Amino acid sequence: MMGIYDKYILPHVINLACGTKPVSWQRKQVVPQASGRILEVGIGSGLNLPFYDPDKVDMVWGLEPSLDIRRIAKKRVEAVPFDVQFIDLPGEEIPLDDKSVVTVLLTYTLCTIPDTVAALAQMRRVLKPGGKLIFCEHGAAPDESVRRWQNRLNPYWNKIGGGCHLNREIPKLIKEAGFKIRELQTNYIPKTPKFAGFNYWGDAIID
Repeated sequence: MMGIYDKYILPHVINLACGTKPVSWQRKQVVPQASGRILEVGIGSGLNLPFYDPDKVDMVWGLEPSLDIRRIAKKRVEAVPFDVQFIDLPGEEIPLDDKSVVTVLLTYTLCTIPDTVAALAQMRRVLKPGGKLIFCEHGAAPDESVRRWQNRLNPYWNKIGGGCHLNREIPKLIKEAGFKIRELQTNYIPKTPKFAGFNYWGDAIID
């Protein structure tokens, strides 16, 4: 039953949930900052593609292991004026050369990667000196009452949300991978349940 759900239902659920107006507004704040040769980890259904600044983009590698979600992305890929190449692998396996990427983009991705330490190490490896990691992620809330709910709901949310974790401490994960966060903003995004709506966004460089 979960196989049917994961293949036929979950890709559309993710596309809809990650494409709401509040979430799209968040994407609009961070995606245009990406430039050069870009690696988007967890490109999913291509929801970020309309927000790139075409004048700043050389190309985009889109890392996404789900064929079913990549199929949903097809129309968005065809609508942009720059080259998008999919990589059919998870975040822990990035088949790009060392120091070959100017920007790594992460939006609502770290919550689902099983081994975040390995994945962030790979992102660090492929990032050029002077390049940056741009991120916009949901995660652990600062309010104790909300965090308690995140911890309670996480095992169930994880099963129906394609491995999504509600309670990951995003800045801590990024710093532990050897990145230095230059800018960090946080807030609950509107019209989103608090347990799933606390966002961290900003950028980081190799420390």
